[in-house]
Amino acid sequence: MVNKGKFYLTTAIAYTSGKPHIGNSYEIVLADAIARYKRADGYDVHFLTGSDEHGQKIETRAIEAGCASPKEFVDQTAAEIKRLWDLMNTSYDRFIRTTDADHELQVQKIFKKLYEQGDIYKGSYEGLYCTECEAFYTKSQLTEEGKCPVCGGDVHPMAEEAYFFKMSKYADRLIEHINSHPEFIQPVARKNEMMNNFLLPGLQDLCVSRTSFKWGIPVDFDPGHVVYVWLDALTNYITGVDFDADGNSGELFKKYWPADLHLIGKDILRFHTIYWPIFLMALDVPLPKQIFGHPWLLQGGEKMSKSKGNVIYADDLADLFGVDAVRYFVLHEMPYDNDGVITWELMAERYNSDLANTLGNLVSRTVAMSNKYFGGVVEDAGVSEPVDADLKKLVTGTYETVEKKMEELRVAEALTEIFQIFKRSNKYIDETEPWVLAKDESRRDRLKTVLYNLTESISIGIALLAPFMPASAQAVAEAIGISELRPFDTLTTFGLYPNGDRVREGSAVLFARKDLKEVLEQAAEITRKQKAEYEETRRQAEENLKKAAQKS
Repeated sequence: MVNKGKFYLTTAIAYTSGKPHIGNSYEIVLADAIARYKRADGYDVHFLTGSDEHGQKIETRAIEAGCASPKEFVDQTAAEIKRLWDLMNTSYDRFIRTTDADHELQVQKIFKKLYEQGDIYKGSYEGLYCTECEAFYTKSQLTEEGKCPVCGGDVHPMAEEAYFFKMSKYADRLIEHINSHPEFIQPVARKNEMMNNFLLPGLQDLCVSRTSFKWGIPVDFDPGHVVYVWLDALTNYITGVDFDADGNSGELFKKYWPADLHLIGKDILRFHTIYWPIFLMALDVPLPKQIFGHPWLLQGGEKMSKSKGNVIYADDLADLFGVDAVRYFVLHEMPYDNDGVITWELMAERYNSDLANTLGNLVSRTVAMSNKYFGGVVEDAGVSEPVDADLKKLVTGTYETVEKKMEELRVAEALTEIFQIFKRSNKYIDETEPWVLAKDESRRDRLKTVLYNLTESISIGIALLAPFMPASAQAVAEAIGISELRPFDTLTTFGLYPNGDRVREGSAVLFARKDLKEVLEQAAEITRKQKAEYEETRRQAEENLKKAAQKS
């Protein structure tokens, strides 16, 4: 495989206010599929994810949870986030925490550097603040009901001494960069939103420190202040690869920066496409190559909410369907630039139709017939018919199609193209009717060729599938008797499966069909427990808040 160079990929770091739901988990699975694909495609990949652990909301959550300190609370929550990311089989290179000592030190250095060069100044702030989003808004930015435009929650007036960053100083330079680099913000609709709603109307200076709470990185030359969330959180993308504000950055930074892709949710696009590039300009650091604001995964068309009892978690889904099935669903069901929908019904339907019927059935039929007719030995006897050419053309052309889709980050479409191999192979079984061929001794070599073509097609399909469903691809590889998945640079060549190799005898069913009634019964029980846990958590939180108020 030719080395295609470096590829540095990041996710947004998960906020440690609670357990991430399946919509949050979608992002890490999406990033992992891209990272795995790039590695298989010849890139030297570095994949960063992590947790965002400071802020006023964390202080409050820690009190509600009865923790002795915010650090105790974020330690628990970060561990839960990491557990879920590991459960979903994600191949990150570093899980950074904003409480990591190396990160905190660099944030202090960055703040001081920006202050000393005149980009940060001291003043006071008076505005409308959303604690949930940790963001200030002008009155004109609120909803018609006077709520936060992002989360829909309450905002309240706030006034305090603060340090500010001179955003307007760099606005024209950022506008020019966006205009001259059309790939910088994707999808295009998101770019237009940022330009028209924020940049072109004019940027206000940004509050970058707070004095009304303590849980943050202290401004080392003014200890009454802590660094405000975005200057702290966003800089993880460079501190996580050994950036040093004094000019002594490590080898990781020199090798991998600028990032090739920041993968984030559309709700935090403003912070990543306006604040972050401007911070980097002020630091004289190159900008990332691309920022992709992915859509949301909605539960039945609604945002997930614990109070509504409609939250779905990745581990609950994995318990019912398996990790790779969950990976498949979230990757396949999320459109490029529109919100996707998840329900228990949809998950079961997709599991049965695509995984059990299309992929699982193809593999089990192919392996079973190879064992039944030839003792598991797969051999190309060279007896071709016109129907073979159509199968081979589709199978060997899929890599090129998938490559284009992945370059454009159209991951759901790439996965659909890969499954065309499995669908076409199932059709090929119906067209060639191996069970009929098996009855005619004179057609034995044709039967060998048919089963070889099927096995070879599967071997190419699973090599492409591996970044999306790694464990399943490996299980299929074992079933068809290959020890290693095919390298990507061989996927346009048909006929590389070794003549005489054996498929496994008595392979287990990859994806056993699910009964919808049973799935919905299990889902109802999960929802019932979830609601009970939510009510108990809220009760305990109110009690802990009262105790804390009495102490103070």
